[in-house]
Amino acid sequence: MLRIAVQAKGRLFEETMALLGESDIKLSTTKRTLLVQSSNFPIEVLFLRDDDIPQTVATGVADLGIVGENEFMEKEEDAEIIKRLGFSKCRLSLAMPKDLEYPGLSWFNGKKIATSYPVILRNFLKKNGVNAEIHVITGSVEVSPGIGLADAIFDIVSSGSTLVSNRLKEVEVVMKSEALLIGNKNMSDEKKEVLEELLFRMNAVKTAEDKKYVLMNAPKDKLEEIIAVLPGMKSPTVMPLAQEGWCSVHTVLDEKRFWEIIGKLKGLGAEGILVLPIEKMIV
Repeated sequence: MLRIAVQAKGRLFEETMALLGESDIKLSTTKRTLLVQSSNFPIEVLFLRDDDIPQTVATGVADLGIVGENEFMEKEEDAEIIKRLGFSKCRLSLAMPKDLEYPGLSWFNGKKIATSYPVILRNFLKKNGVNAEIHVITGSVEVSPGIGLADAIFDIVSSGSTLVSNRLKEVEVVMKSEALLIGNKNMSDEKKEVLEELLFRMNAVKTAEDKKYVLMNAPKDKLEEIIAVLPGMKSPTVMPLAQEGWCSVHTVLDEKRFWEIIGKLKGLGAEGILVLPIEKMIV
């Protein structure tokens, strides 16, 4: 049985549970307890505070954990990064009062910086030769300059709206963060086999993200030109139609370039274009 520690609440919890659900790992959601076992996969989920997850995995209380990169780097625990998951993205940045001029990192010399991430901040300041006082605070770090508790802050930034509402401006991005799947370095071979199956399922889900399955009718005399504009996984599938001079083309498109490519296909004579969502993709 593989034990995975996940955040007990918040956006990371929701996105983690969605990933496990899409990986066909069934968990009871009717009653929240500290430990929940899957009914169809040899895994159990341990719900914790996010800042407890790195130590829980490093000490072997849990075999795996899904945690923000910011928490993993802050705790400096001896666990390994198994997979970057690509969700819950944010950044850790230095911010200062918006009305002050920012000449560069030297501005922070002699200043007091409020943060909940003193380890990451201390390492950054040391690396860049900046001598500043770090004031550790939990909760609403962004109010510190406004009440005279600090000159600047170092905190998580997502949209930046919280900084704006507190009359602050982001001046230095120290690190970018996303959800990580981390693992204990001493897992048994049996648990590693379960992990491989879990990764197989997760990869199938993640590969399918932002992908569309596209079917279209295409004139045979334009087939080479149509294939040339399709950035599919490999060569598209081409099948003849009952109507002479026409064929059916099947391919996979990335949603980011979808409308650009569809426009080109229409211009080359493609008709009856059908677009379907992809739930999972094995490559």
